Amino acid sequence: MNNNIRNRLLVILVLVVASVFVLWPRSVTVRERNARTGQFHDTTLKNVPLKKGLDLQGGMYLALEVDDAKGVVANKGEAIDRALKVVRNRIDEFGVSEPVVQKVGTDRIVVELPGVDDRTRAEGLVQNSAFLQFQITDKSQAFDKALARLDGVVKQSGGAAVASAGDSTKGASPLNNLFSKSDSGKAKNDSSKGDTTTATATGGPFSKLISPGQMPGEYLVAKTDVPTLQGYLDRKEVQAALPPGKSLHWGSEDLSAGNASYATLYLVDSRPIITGEYLTDAKPGNDPTEGQFVSFTLNNEGGRKFRSETGKHIGDYMAIVLDDRVMGRPPVIQSAIGTRGQITMRGAQLQKTQDLALVLRAGALPVPLKIVESRSIGASLGADSITDGIHAGLAGVTLVVLIMLFYYRFSGMLAVGALLLYLLFTLALLAGLQATLTLPGLAGLVLSVGIALDANVLIFERIREEMVHGKTVRAAIDEGFKHAMSAIIDSNVSTVITALVLYEVGTGPVKGFAVTLMAGIAASMVSSIFVVRTFFLLWLNRTRGAQTLSI
Repeated sequence: MNNNIRNRLLVILVLVVASVFVLWPRSVTVRERNARTGQFHDTTLKNVPLKKGLDLQGGMYLALEVDDAKGVVANKGEAIDRALKVVRNRIDEFGVSEPVVQKVGTDRIVVELPGVDDRTRAEGLVQNSAFLQFQITDKSQAFDKALARLDGVVKQSGGAAVASAGDSTKGASPLNNLFSKSDSGKAKNDSSKGDTTTATATGGPFSKLISPGQMPGEYLVAKTDVPTLQGYLDRKEVQAALPPGKSLHWGSEDLSAGNASYATLYLVDSRPIITGEYLTDAKPGNDPTEGQFVSFTLNNEGGRKFRSETGKHIGDYMAIVLDDRVMGRPPVIQSAIGTRGQITMRGAQLQKTQDLALVLRAGALPVPLKIVESRSIGASLGADSITDGIHAGLAGVTLVVLIMLFYYRFSGMLAVGALLLYLLFTLALLAGLQATLTLPGLAGLVLSVGIALDANVLIFERIREEMVHGKTVRAAIDEGFKHAMSAIIDSNVSTVITALVLYEVGTGPVKGFAVTLMAGIAASMVSSIFVVRTFFLLWLNRTRGAQTLSI
């Protein structure tokens, strides 16, 4: 065996091993933290290289429209177009194979997610606005000074009677013990900066629902009182009575004291020192001490602005506000911060951290969206139709194989042998591209089988012509591969152009067909030309220059 044949066989072996490796199912172990106990545990996830599409396995269907309840949108059509790009980016980051994200009419977005059965996660992914702000917590005790005014507004609107759940005597004992001595000392030392821990409730319908927190601008509300307080805050007259230049945001972390649980409420400067528009990347992470977190990166302009603004607020508390909710406890700015930072999510599951990083990378929605229709759907074509489709594909491939063996004899057998490798290479390419098998995709796979054997037909016919003109078997094989190459390339390039157009303008199953067709063409160039020629060379080497060829 000469070096040329040995090298060719080595290349084929490498391709086979790589394809099997890509297609081999494997399990992935991820480390997650229990939100309730704080303990870490390992979760094993099954990684299936080739997933089935919505028509084969079902999934989630969502219909989205602009939410007018959160503000009037002047041009809904333009807003939907911009929101469509953000939603599509999020779905692409989510890793769903063969999703459908398209505009229907002028005011609706339809999302189809094959194989997704977690409705809550899917809805949150496409609906969260992901508007990120960094705001300094209030240190002027502006909220304490406004409590008497807020009490008066609530009394005038007749709301005092509904606040019975907020009796100021309730939970007093747990609140006294909520902070340790060291924490209390810290709060006392911070009083020179305007710490609200020195404030006392006046006993009015609004103020008796609130207790001072641990840091400037932080307040605690018993969980049972949250609906009542939120009802007050939703009133226009209460919003008008809030301190000017300030805004209130609920926190993402609750505090516990004994059997009581308290929600956190933060008063921050309305003007953010920076927003998420400068964010360029976000990645989930895990720290043994801090737990789950999301590290983010700002662009150069954002980094300069962030460094300048945080440099002016060293020693202050900075709230990281995502979709009007403060993420974690506001940290103290120790020094000027540049292009990198992180959002700590203590007790959050790994999946929640990954989703936050995902929506931050994809960008904020330009308008709020509401889900007008949400349902889980099964395989639309049914098990019988799927079986019939697979049978039809197998029948087509079998018929083509029989024709090749009958018409080209031994040479046809070599082409069929290469066809088995072609199928392996094509499936491996699809798995590597994280594509999904749909019924149109299966049709594309069967069609590309014909394209692969069509290249061999062109080669075999040229070999026969060369042999008719008196060439030796070896010379005829060399000339056949050489002169058929231009026709093979022309036909494949034209098919690829067609597939690219289908992929660009098509959606869902049409894109699946195009991807499968392009992967099949790429694999056919390897199998029908390189592999088949290697088989011919190996046969010639074993027969030491045969004088006849069954073709």
